[in-house]
Amino acid sequence: MKATQKTFAGLLGRAVGQVRVFYFCGADEAGAADAAAQVLARLGADERADLAGAELKRDPTRLADEARSTSLFGTSRVIVVTTAGDEVHDAVATLIGDAVPGWPVLVVASGATDKSRIAKLLADRDDALVSIFYPPDLRSVAEAVRSMAEAAGLRMNTAQAEAIAHAAGMDTRIARSEIDKLALYLDASPASPRTATPADCAAIGTATLDDGMTALVNATLGGMADKLGGELARLTSGDINPVGLLLALERRAVQLAGLAARAGNGNLNSFLEGEVAARRVFFRDRSDLMVQLTRWRGAKVERLLARLAALHRALLADNQSAALRMRQAIVEIARAAAR
Repeated sequence: MKATQKTFAGLLGRAVGQVRVFYFCGADEAGAADAAAQVLARLGADERADLAGAELKRDPTRLADEARSTSLFGTSRVIVVTTAGDEVHDAVATLIGDAVPGWPVLVVASGATDKSRIAKLLADRDDALVSIFYPPDLRSVAEAVRSMAEAAGLRMNTAQAEAIAHAAGMDTRIARSEIDKLALYLDASPASPRTATPADCAAIGTATLDDGMTALVNATLGGMADKLGGELARLTSGDINPVGLLLALERRAVQLAGLAARAGNGNLNSFLEGEVAARRVFFRDRSDLMVQLTRWRGAKVERLLARLAALHRALLADNQSAALRMRQAIVEIARAAAR
């Protein structure tokens, strides 16, 4: 079976009782991770085993062994694999070739698409669900925020949902956390719904991408090397999380790729005005996106995406030097943008 972020919710109920292997992939890593969290919540397993892709690449039989193993602390178990690309292909092939059904397995694959070898291996199986999460835009994330709010017993308008989506950097994991806090703050529940006001949202809001990382993301992708000094110092001091910054850069790069493809050779100013009017672009981002779209088009933005994907894999393999790797990458990307 296959799903996208639009069809995932509708398939979730049936999939939880039927699917043996869940595969989450696509450019929207936050959406994929959030969907995996929803599956985990539905499964409600007593025990969870986490495996890294690098481990399974070295030992492809381990995944099937873990899926067959007995739960030590309860009556149910779930296996969660965090990987990049196709590195666990052999492990998944071994798993589905095992006649013993075993416990459910969730694979969250960054940098992979529904064209990957694993996706092709699973897509036509009734006991597998391949979920692809495309780059999010403001409208789709705002709709997701309103759905989360409704489920939590909160009533909010489109403008409030868009504000939360933007403040969360289009990351549905952060948005869900904000909705949970808002529901707790207002003592809201499905049985006792409450209407959220802008003042309520401001009262529980936390510093997110908009407050902490936007300046560095815009300086990097805008080729503004003269503005990097102070921002890089914040990265070195630990004020900015390297992984969070990488995710912010990846989200903006994916957004640029999508916008560039839709804009074609037309007038960028008119194009962005239309995107803002259609609420696919936040109005405050318009001027920064204008600058960045003039620098990242065609093959250049494809190379940027490949560079960020390689950096992501490097950080997964060695997070001890994450800040240093990010500093080097930021300088390289800013110089490339300025050329």
